[in-house]
Amino acid sequence: MEKGEMKILNKGEEEEMELQGYRLCRWRLALVGFGVLCTGGFLLLLLYWMPEWCVKSTCTRTTVRDAEVVLLRSTDEFRRWFLARVRVMLAPGSNPFHSLETQTTSPPSSPSCPFSNPSPSPLANGHTPHPSDGSPAQELIRRFSYYQPTQIRYFTFHSTKYYWNDEMQNFKVLTGLEDLEVSCSTVHSEHSAGLTRNQQEYRRLFFGVNEIAVKVPSVFKLLIKEVLNPFYIFQLFSVILWSTDEYYYYAVAILLMSVISIATSLYTIKKQYVMLHDMVAAHSIVRVSVCRANNDVEEILSTDLVPGDVVVIPSNGTIMPCDAVLISGTCIVNESMLTGESVPVTKTNLPNPLPGEREEADSAYNTEEHKRHTLFCGTNIIQTRFYTGELVKAVVVRTGFSTAKGQLVRSILYPKPTDFKLYRDAYLFLLCLVAVAGIGFIYSIVLSVMNGDKAKTIIIESLDIITITVPPALPAAMTAGIVYAQRRLKKIGIFCISPQRINICGQINLVCFDKTGTLTEDGLDMWGVQRVERGRFHLTEESAHKENLVKSQFVACMATCHSLTKIEGQLSGDPLDLKMFEATGWILEEATEEETALHNRIMPTVVRPPKQLLPSQPDESTEQDMELAEFSSLYEIGIVRQFPFSSALQRMSVVSRTLGEKCMDAYMKGAPEVVASLCKRETVPENFAEVLEGFTKQGFRVIALAHRRLGSKLNWHKIQNVNRDYIEANMEFLGLIIMQNKLKAETPGVLQDLHRANIRTIMVTGDNMLTAVSVARDCGMIPPEDTVIIADALPPHDGQAAKITWRYADRPSRTTRLEEINISLEDEGHAEQPQTQPLYHFAMNGKSFAIIAEHFPDMLQKLVLHGTVFARMAPDQKTQLVETLQGVDYYVGMCGDGANDCGALKRAHSGISLSELEASVASPFTSRTPNISCVPSLIREGRAALITSFCVFKFMALYSIIQYISVTLLYSVLSNLGDFQFLFIDIAIILLIVFTMSLNPAWKELVSRRPPSGLISGPLLFSVLTQILICLGFQTITFLWVQKQPWFERWTPATNVCNQSDHLNVSGFNKTEVDDHNIQNFENTSLFYVSSFQYLIVAIVFSKGKPFRQPSYKNWPFVLSAVSLYFFLLFIMFHPVEGIDYVLEIVCVPFEWRLTLLLIIVVNAAVSVLVETFILDIILWKLVLSRDKQANYGVTPAAPTPQGVIDMQAFKCLFRLCPRKTTPKARYMHLAQELSLDPDWPPKPTTTTEAKPHPENGSVYDIIIHS
Repeated sequence: MEKGEMKILNKGEEEEMELQGYRLCRWRLALVGFGVLCTGGFLLLLLYWMPEWCVKSTCTRTTVRDAEVVLLRSTDEFRRWFLARVRVMLAPGSNPFHSLETQTTSPPSSPSCPFSNPSPSPLANGHTPHPSDGSPAQELIRRFSYYQPTQIRYFTFHSTKYYWNDEMQNFKVLTGLEDLEVSCSTVHSEHSAGLTRNQQEYRRLFFGVNEIAVKVPSVFKLLIKEVLNPFYIFQLFSVILWSTDEYYYYAVAILLMSVISIATSLYTIKKQYVMLHDMVAAHSIVRVSVCRANNDVEEILSTDLVPGDVVVIPSNGTIMPCDAVLISGTCIVNESMLTGESVPVTKTNLPNPLPGEREEADSAYNTEEHKRHTLFCGTNIIQTRFYTGELVKAVVVRTGFSTAKGQLVRSILYPKPTDFKLYRDAYLFLLCLVAVAGIGFIYSIVLSVMNGDKAKTIIIESLDIITITVPPALPAAMTAGIVYAQRRLKKIGIFCISPQRINICGQINLVCFDKTGTLTEDGLDMWGVQRVERGRFHLTEESAHKENLVKSQFVACMATCHSLTKIEGQLSGDPLDLKMFEATGWILEEATEEETALHNRIMPTVVRPPKQLLPSQPDESTEQDMELAEFSSLYEIGIVRQFPFSSALQRMSVVSRTLGEKCMDAYMKGAPEVVASLCKRETVPENFAEVLEGFTKQGFRVIALAHRRLGSKLNWHKIQNVNRDYIEANMEFLGLIIMQNKLKAETPGVLQDLHRANIRTIMVTGDNMLTAVSVARDCGMIPPEDTVIIADALPPHDGQAAKITWRYADRPSRTTRLEEINISLEDEGHAEQPQTQPLYHFAMNGKSFAIIAEHFPDMLQKLVLHGTVFARMAPDQKTQLVETLQGVDYYVGMCGDGANDCGALKRAHSGISLSELEASVASPFTSRTPNISCVPSLIREGRAALITSFCVFKFMALYSIIQYISVTLLYSVLSNLGDFQFLFIDIAIILLIVFTMSLNPAWKELVSRRPPSGLISGPLLFSVLTQILICLGFQTITFLWVQKQPWFERWTPATNVCNQSDHLNVSGFNKTEVDDHNIQNFENTSLFYVSSFQYLIVAIVFSKGKPFRQPSYKNWPFVLSAVSLYFFLLFIMFHPVEGIDYVLEIVCVPFEWRLTLLLIIVVNAAVSVLVETFILDIILWKLVLSRDKQANYGVTPAAPTPQGVIDMQAFKCLFRLCPRKTTPKARYMHLAQELSLDPDWPPKPTTTTEAKPHPENGSVYDIIIHS
């Protein structure tokens, strides 16, 4: 095994990492220790910030197997470094799933012990073995002393333990029972008896305590971590430096700012930890009953649970402390903690296939595939149903951080950093400022040496330049806009748990919407039914609530095929099931616990029609009437078994028995295409497809029903173990239920606003394709005149390659041809010639999406450029779609109701959950308003926050540069700004302006262009650089001009150049005190006045309003602050006050020079405003650097305004002058540019696209035209 090996941890998973092994090296440690002493601890800080340097400087490379320290690096785009210490524990065995009673004394290197350490030495590799949990391990080892203790090597990273696996030659996570890949029948046969206490304690050594421990760090720990931030270290360095130079007031002010900033940050972080701890801790430790291997039931704490334990679910419900799979009984569960949807879900026991069926039906247990049988940690068990003498049992599958809730908490505790161009550019910009500071550093050293200054003065003044260039208030200033935006969002009912994402919302150019409950009303209304008899459709009927239908199979299916239950006397369950059942007018009755206890099996749920619905008979005799009444009152159907709805199968079914009947019936409901495929062909009407298409085109939700009479051999016990596929076959088609899902009133208007703002909209739904297309047309997502092309993909079959057939969903209402419009490429750094773009939209279902993703990966990116409807999408496919869109450089927003959208909501740049909960851990944003009107509001606030961040950053950069220019010019005459001058500028001007200029609210409507995504862009760089040059120019003019004045002389306390008319003379303080730092002079006073006004000028120039924020004049705190400062500066300039001049160390200058300074300031302001407003905003921004002048790809542009026509003409003129062609930066624009030149795109309805194997990893395709 090579020493330089690199292992891949969690291969193919989201947390995939590269892993390297290292061993501690004593001489390197000693060398680093010496370096730490020599640098005064700075090297230690550097190694703390850089884990890679820390490991490589103190350790030598070794094999992963022998490593004492592992160095981890994430394989995602962030490439972050982590380190972890490898530990060794002693255990009586090596595999947690082996039974201690049956373990052999074979050496640990045996292949049967994959998690063991091959070294027999108790102190192998310099590790000190220790038990993981102290006394339990030692107790177990003593109890099984005749076994050789095994060394188990592991490390902990992000609350997860990774154990060394000899078979894999790598570290691996032990998640739980799923590691064994047990089949469903094995769960019943081998894991349903429970564990002994010894087995439980032994497994707990590996899996640890069943607890999602969110430790709230002490204030001291948080303080140390916060203070060790590079920025605060820099501030500490600055404070020490200023104190050395006797700038005490400024040092104290900065120290006070830092303390307030740290205290605020500590309070926020501590509050978040406490909130998360309280959320997790609530009901996390409960007492549970477990079944032991000897059939005893023992009560223990939930923290002692391990995978393999069998827990008894109490009848009155509980909060699940782990993930477990039901092996007997039924549970009603509220999963709102995980999904955000509080609709109760029915969980049934895991199927146990009969021996003859196991080969084809006995799949390996998986929490995702068998989630209808899995009780997830943190979910609320409302009630259970059980047998007499038999308890409702569940086998523990996963514990602690391995559970679904644990994974959710881990994603909150260890989030991925927010990847946004603004933050990357901010660091680059700071590096540029550091480079500028470096120039000043060298300049000040050279100047000081030439003037023969002392070494101490040279060091202090040269380092002082660096502290001036990097503004201390930058982090606080940058977050101000986000904090204000978060407050405004909260006022309109949008809650945010990830504030940094607010800025990213300003860049969103595509939003995916779920359909049901998001675009449309959550509830469905019954529109009608269309029954089938003898393979033919009846006429559409408004209701099935009729006497002549009460005993029909159609109504029986509507009354039984659902997952409804009664909670506290109220029917509860899926809204669709509720509407369907209510339409029958039947009554549902569930057995009470007392009734269940009298029988030897679960009492079935019973449904029956009310007496008034039963058909009446003519009067014949009193005796006959009584018999008939008795028979009628006994017409009821018991639901014997449920097969819950599965989004993967797109159907649900039940087995029922009608009172008095010998045979049972199977009923099924689901997606019409799926149900029809499982029915006998002769029972499905020939015009089934046409009728279905007619309803779906009108936007109706269509559910198909089917029935099958089961054989008399299938008794109650056999039904409980029969395979679902056996029941759901050879059905008889009963007909269709047509449900109306109305659009929410706000939907069309919001989509129109997004359309006008050139933000693409996409529908991602689990509903029928044609229904989704119809709703997309109704809400304006697909304009009436546009063509919809459906991509139907088929997997490889019988040696034939995978293929896609293309067809039109329907004909557009206005035209049948693909029209073309002119649009321009959208990019911030270049302009392109207008391109032609056909008006078409792709639609596909989840099955086709999966096939295209697997066999046509290069085509998938092209399809999503114009893909508008994605139907029948599973939850993981929604996430995959979001990732694909992000892969072509879209900024993706996702809006859903939180039920099946959790993965997509978390993965999108901005996920908005329309949940009633105040905050959802599954989504960065949660809206209390149950409609999509929150989406444009969030984007508007995001744009305002983003522009505020740009304004603040530009202002802070200019503030640093203006102060840097002043200090550099004053250094040339061996002067500097005074302590109180620094204080006045930094506190009275900068902080006041920064925190008020961030208060501009968002603009009232979305405009058709987006703000830039980064600081390193043409308009922003032009803006900053021109303002720097303007400020440099006017300060230099002031500095040189004052020296050319006839009254100018080297200032001394006795100097008096003011006119006799001036009431102010040089103060007595000035005459008696000697100015050691040479602060008081004419150059200093002149530059102080000019630079103070320059800060205010750039603040006003940079404080942009329309089109992303409200105008600055509506921001009264900012206006009041700016006007007050202008008034104060003009007042002290033209009406000097002795006390103020003394504190600010300003000297008296002639009145004529003050007027000259005012002229310089006015001209400076005029030039700054002219350059920023006219040249940048009108010429550069609108005509050359505009990215969003027209539509994005696939979006119809709004009608051009007269001003837009003028701008477009100017754009064309400039384009002719600058004909250089550049490649678009965004991948989706590059693809669109390629496709606009492809004559075969979009594919025609008469073509089929077949996949062909590619010699490299990927695929190509051929287009075949059918005649």
